[in-house]
Amino acid sequence: MAGDNVSDSGGCTNGVAVENNITKENQDELTMKQQESIAAEIAENTKLVTALEDFTPLLSTFTNDPVYTTKLTQIAKSFANVRRTRPDGNCFFRSWGFRLFEYLMTDEKKLEEFKSKIKPSKDEMIQLGMPAFTVEDFYDNFMDTLERLSGDDKMSVKELEDLFNDEGMSNYLVVFLRLLVSKQLQLEAEFYQNFIEGEIPLKDFCATEVEPMFKESDHIHIIGLTAATGITVRVIYLDRGGDKVQEHDFPEDGSAPVLHLIYRPGHYDILYPK
Repeated sequence: MAGDNVSDSGGCTNGVAVENNITKENQDELTMKQQESIAAEIAENTKLVTALEDFTPLLSTFTNDPVYTTKLTQIAKSFANVRRTRPDGNCFFRSWGFRLFEYLMTDEKKLEEFKSKIKPSKDEMIQLGMPAFTVEDFYDNFMDTLERLSGDDKMSVKELEDLFNDEGMSNYLVVFLRLLVSKQLQLEAEFYQNFIEGEIPLKDFCATEVEPMFKESDHIHIIGLTAATGITVRVIYLDRGGDKVQEHDFPEDGSAPVLHLIYRPGHYDILYPK
């Protein structure tokens, strides 16, 4: 009898352990499927970059939020329009890239300056150990797109919207911008290491938090991108801190901002000053 009890107890314990492992695996799988479902729903219902809008659609998102509604009303006094982007982790780079290209279509001198600034980046990336074939592919696509912002083959704003809403083409441009940031951070590793919490080597941080798609951006990404490109940006913060809307210029050198973005926790959109 005692032997039977020990056997039963052992079997029961093993069964619970197996059941717990299966349950954990099932939970992980369910979580992953849920995340994929949410991402698919967002992709189906949200454009990568919207058409130019007034503030009505953005305000409608926060109808029941008096803090955000009040601050958006403040922001609307200085800005005429907004373009929303898909909240997929790439929104900073996509917002920044679209607005820059749109701006460069109107300023050929600035376009040529920007091309000159970007031109050495391919060799710099390769020297840092990035795969040459991969770098050349994204670099060539990016530079080819810049060529279409002027001259006989100049695209229209509508064509630029279509380009950025073509997921394959749009993501190619985003990847290159991510590589630009990674390159800049690694070239000035001693400086940028100070922005990283913990003891993560900067190269590892770039490999896990900068270069991969769908990774959200922080101040270090913005600082790196402005340094790599020479393009200044002002970020307007939609948050719950204080009564007044806060803004931050990158870099903080007194330069007039070329681009304006609005940030709310976890997401960036594009702003157009009045």
